[in-house]
Amino acid sequence: MPVVKASAKGQIVIPKDIREQLGIKPGTHILLHVVDDHAELSPVSDDPIKAMRGMMKGGKSMARALIAERKRDNRIDEKHRS
Repeated sequence: MPVVKASAKGQIVIPKDIREQLGIKPGTHILLHVVDDHAELSPVSDDPIKAMRGMMKGGKSMARALIAERKRDNRIDEKHRS
């Protein structure tokens, strides 16, 4: 695990191998997040919509859940009308 030194202005250099692993190039925006007693860095995608694509994959289908809920509601409504 590389150790880097902060400059007088608080700047650090991310080692080349880590930049390559994360796809960080000049001009890349980086999200800095403080977690408990440490900081986490994450590159921000140029296209946030594309980056979020597939995030919910494998989870419960909200469309199917909504359709099922509406079918249940319709059955209840039909019972009350009769």
